[in-house]
Amino acid sequence: MLQYFDPRKDYGTPASLSEKLVTLEIDGVETCVPEGTSVMRAAALMDINIPKLCATDNLEAYGSCRLCAVQIEGRRGTPASCTTPAEQGMKVWTQNEKLAKLRRNIMELYISDHPLDCLTCPANGDCELQDMAGAVGLREVRYGFDGENHLDAPKDTSNPYFTFDASKCIVCSRCVRACEEVQGTFALTIDGRGFDSKVAAGQNESFLDSECVSCGACVQACPTATLSENSIIELGQPEHSVVTTCAYCGVGCSFRAEMKGDQLVRMVPDKGGDANHGHSCVKGRFAFGYATHNDRIKTPMIRDSIDQPWKEVGWEEAISFAANRLKSIQSEHGRESIGGITSSRCTNEETYLVQKLIRAAFGNNNTDTCARVCHSPTGYGLKQTLGESAGTQTFDSIMKSDCVLVIGANPTDAHPVFGSMMRRRLREGASLIVADPREIDLLKTPHLGNALHLPLRPGSNVAMVNALAHVVITEGLEDTDFIAKRCETDAYNKWRAFISEKRNSPEEVEEITGVSAKAVREAARNFAKAPNAAIYYGLGVTEHSQGSTMVMGIANLALATGNIGRDGVGVNPLRGQNNVQGSCDMGSFPHELPGYQHVSDPIARGRFEAAWGVSLDDEPGLRIPNMFDAAIAGQFRALYVQGEDIAQSDPNTQHVEAALKALDCLIVQDIFLNETAKFAHVLLPGSSFLEKNGTFTNAERRINRVRKVMPAVAGKEDWEVTVDLANALGYPMSYNHPSEIMDEIASLAPSFAGVSYEKLDKHGSLQWPCNDQFPDGSPIMHMESFPMPEGKGHFAITEFVPTTERANRKFPLLLTTGRILSQYNVGAQTRRTDNQAWHDEDILELHPHDAEERGISDGDWLGITSRAGHTVLRARISVRMQPGVVYTTFHHPGSGANVITTNNSDWATNCPEYKVTAVQVEKVSQPSEWQKDFVANHQRQHKFLAEATVAAASEE
Repeated sequence: MLQYFDPRKDYGTPASLSEKLVTLEIDGVETCVPEGTSVMRAAALMDINIPKLCATDNLEAYGSCRLCAVQIEGRRGTPASCTTPAEQGMKVWTQNEKLAKLRRNIMELYISDHPLDCLTCPANGDCELQDMAGAVGLREVRYGFDGENHLDAPKDTSNPYFTFDASKCIVCSRCVRACEEVQGTFALTIDGRGFDSKVAAGQNESFLDSECVSCGACVQACPTATLSENSIIELGQPEHSVVTTCAYCGVGCSFRAEMKGDQLVRMVPDKGGDANHGHSCVKGRFAFGYATHNDRIKTPMIRDSIDQPWKEVGWEEAISFAANRLKSIQSEHGRESIGGITSSRCTNEETYLVQKLIRAAFGNNNTDTCARVCHSPTGYGLKQTLGESAGTQTFDSIMKSDCVLVIGANPTDAHPVFGSMMRRRLREGASLIVADPREIDLLKTPHLGNALHLPLRPGSNVAMVNALAHVVITEGLEDTDFIAKRCETDAYNKWRAFISEKRNSPEEVEEITGVSAKAVREAARNFAKAPNAAIYYGLGVTEHSQGSTMVMGIANLALATGNIGRDGVGVNPLRGQNNVQGSCDMGSFPHELPGYQHVSDPIARGRFEAAWGVSLDDEPGLRIPNMFDAAIAGQFRALYVQGEDIAQSDPNTQHVEAALKALDCLIVQDIFLNETAKFAHVLLPGSSFLEKNGTFTNAERRINRVRKVMPAVAGKEDWEVTVDLANALGYPMSYNHPSEIMDEIASLAPSFAGVSYEKLDKHGSLQWPCNDQFPDGSPIMHMESFPMPEGKGHFAITEFVPTTERANRKFPLLLTTGRILSQYNVGAQTRRTDNQAWHDEDILELHPHDAEERGISDGDWLGITSRAGHTVLRARISVRMQPGVVYTTFHHPGSGANVITTNNSDWATNCPEYKVTAVQVEKVSQPSEWQKDFVANHQRQHKFLAEATVAAASEE
């Protein structure tokens, strides 16, 4: 009989995936396990816990500590149970006098070179070495401590989040193996031999100066206090934990928030998390301090003008002030004069309520979300071709991929936990194709096999994907059976004729893309001939004037090669923020109700009208860019923004600021005084993910529970604030818990019909669609048919149309933007943590050739001028860039990265063209005028904030 599996328990070695079973006897009890299972794991599954130090079940067996020795009938000696596979008929003894003596002797040697400071050690109570000494019955150490030892080895305190105390290291290599096998960075090694062996970071550097990415895998793997979180050193061991979901990127990692009362001590990646399997990155693992930062807005505030100081008020007064402003504006300027923006950082339930507030209480469809400026082309393009606005796979699917095509994405920086999984598959032999203007870190994966970089010019994506498809079709590499069975024949024939045209050949588009025809043909052949080929793409695909066209081109390529509907393949958008997918699912776009149901559909609209008790507008409302334009024109007068910083994140910052200044009422609900809040008339305190219950939906459509671990610092969760505002506007909302909101969502959105908190708690997570047809969710989509007419995939014509944003003599360089590992999105969270140690300013990367032409050296201040504006950044000369292309991040508001991005946008969705901005660069000696104004306004608004706090204190 197979044994019960507890995801919290450490079984010593990884599980075997074999379907063949073997039967063996352990300590006289018969058990049955998959072939390839270690004796240690087989015993652990029976709740027989063999002592161990070097073994842990997320790393391959190593067999160095010898503590796990067992006896096996018919075999000499005492083999290590971690490296010995279970065999049919095997008889194993895990406990007897001989084994007990051997284990005590081994432990005695370990302890003889280990500080005996258990009572003051930060790992006291959570130390495997301590536990094993007790487990083997060690009561004395016969060896003296006067001989050669490591007890005076120095500490490395360079990393802001953890300390390396070499005096406590037992050289078990778990940290080194975790860095290699789990993270894939290979930043740690064992230096020296024998007694001189020690763990070394990089080339004997400090942890901070090495290639270590601070993912925490080494800290989690360490069985002693050698690697300890600084929070544990400072606060001591936690006493309880709550499983929740990370609020950073779209991977959706599960964590155990380990607590002392309501104080968060540390975040530990949860082994039971289906998206991360116990791994993490520096942000989710360590950068949680922002939740209790002194900058948190804890009291509602109001003011009549953005040039006035804030006034701290109670919740009731703030909500009443906001509601009266909204009603007055609508009374004077009409129903369409107000709107709202939902958050991709808030929960599904909170986002659902905001769009419901707008449609039911505001009476219009003027709702939009940050997905407008990142992944709206994904929604449009995949809907047109595959019939559903979401990625097709699980993250785990990549472990069965033979060829991985990454387009316009940088997984190791933007989605690092999935990036580590991708690297693991690449080390196992999958080939890699990267289409990106920069040389991303994925191309530097240690032990990488066949890899090909296509350094295309910004703006040439569609030409590139058409060229890849051209090779597939003209060289007969398409999957004819899949196309015949699963795709629309007429659409395919039209597309085939189009894509076969000479103008789409690699040779013809070489001048457009800048990539050699030979490299493109090689990439296309590798992709098409691979048994399983998968496509992963990011904002480098969607944030273009042809973003929607490119998404359709990617889907065409997957359909043509039959790479849809099974493990190891698929079309996989890598979502940026933690709940971008969820914000789209919940009906945040102005043309779609929750579940991607068009507002013009009378049947769908009727269901919502019956449930909500109102008549709904059947016309789509304003998109975010339309709101800005209408505000400047005086037609759009009030905006409610929950958890989005549009003043920093949206393009052409000066245009956005002009729109916000033109509003009669801006209501911002957020945890900090962000850039948008500086233009607000009402500032409502938000709640962090640690202060609320709800769900997030990650990039693989996985719905994960978010669980409250501490009280909301301002007394209300975000969903409660929206309910209060709706009631103040005269539209009744009444919920006692977010689970009731999810029940309402499930009753109205077909893809969520089978979702409930009870079911989520039972399964851990669910991937939509989850309904009567798929009661346990849908890990892989489109396995048998597509949600399209006749169930067939649709090939779309993807004409390449060059962007109007061109380089010329005045603006000879093309700027593209992206993210970096240590910072997140607009930086509001990570800038308030020690992640600043790695990236405390946005810089401009440029190729040595472009730098030499302009006399630029590393660290020079550079003026960057585009058709939209001017800003100043520091230079970094980098061979990662190609000549003619420059790059920056946008994590620091004072950098003004979006001052220079333009209003160009995708033809179908208005997603901004962040990735192609023509610029000129020159050395300068002072900040730009916008940056000077920014600093002045920043100081003024924070002065207003301080004055409000002082005034409130004096009234108490």
